Amino acid sequence: MERMDNTVVTDFILLGLAHPPNLRAFLFLVFFLIYILTQLGNLLILLTVWADPKLHARPMYILLGVLSFLDMWLSSVIVPRIVLNFTPASKAIPFGGCAAQLYFFHFLGSTQCFLYTLMAYDRYLAICQPLRYPVLMNGKLCTILVAGAWAAGSIHGSIQVTLTFRLPYCGPNQIDYFFCDIPAVLRLACADTTVNELVTFVDIGVVAASCFMLILLSYANIVHAILKIRTADGRRRAFSTCGSHLTVVTVYYVPCIFIYLRAGSKSPLDGAVAVFYTVVTPLLNPLIYTLRNQEVKSALKRLRAGRGNVDGDK
Repeated sequence: MERMDNTVVTDFILLGLAHPPNLRAFLFLVFFLIYILTQLGNLLILLTVWADPKLHARPMYILLGVLSFLDMWLSSVIVPRIVLNFTPASKAIPFGGCAAQLYFFHFLGSTQCFLYTLMAYDRYLAICQPLRYPVLMNGKLCTILVAGAWAAGSIHGSIQVTLTFRLPYCGPNQIDYFFCDIPAVLRLACADTTVNELVTFVDIGVVAASCFMLILLSYANIVHAILKIRTADGRRRAFSTCGSHLTVVTVYYVPCIFIYLRAGSKSPLDGAVAVFYTVVTPLLNPLIYTLRNQEVKSALKRLRAGRGNVDGDK
């Protein structure tokens, strides 16, 4: 990536999460365990959706499989660096490595943002338009929408990394954060960052807030439709599925909006808040979708019984 001529910084020092020194070993184990569980949980869902013919042909589970894939990579971009910061190893990250981390985080994170919106739209159609659902949402359309989310995420990541790292960085080089993110990196720039902060506010904060509002609107219509279901069991199953989704997106969006609508903030709480959408959400997704979804649990049982490729006969 082309850098400004007066940039003299060749690497950055990530200071990591603030923590008492006596808790370093404990926090190392906690985040290491979170990373392992996140990878295993999402891999399990991804393999289950891919292997079970009852799931991988349905839009809802195509979206769920893509979400698990995103979570595995998003966690891999962030959590290993957090774990490293609890060890005596060097906390330096090369200039190019910092740019790459920022790009992939925003590429994957924004793609996930759009994917959550698609998942809410899919549930809205399934519950509010059940008779027209096979026409309004099918495998081909779902694939096109997912490809659009990936493309939009890639464009977003490219814009942000280009704007951020074309600024001059003359020193100091200590990033008071646990990964290379826009607000933390911009504090070290030797130039006016007003344009960057405005773009961050609009491109991330406003877009994330808009997606979140669309999701809430979808679920408001879903709740209205659920209340019309005559059977208590039907209402319970519908609320269970939608409630789990809404829980995850709330944990993801609210901290994200809190960070990026306050791009110039230097609050010490920002790091703790960012842990929710960078570390906690990728861990929660497989737990919630696996433990609260009867079809996924049934598919897991079929796989465990060696019938993952059998057409669902019981």
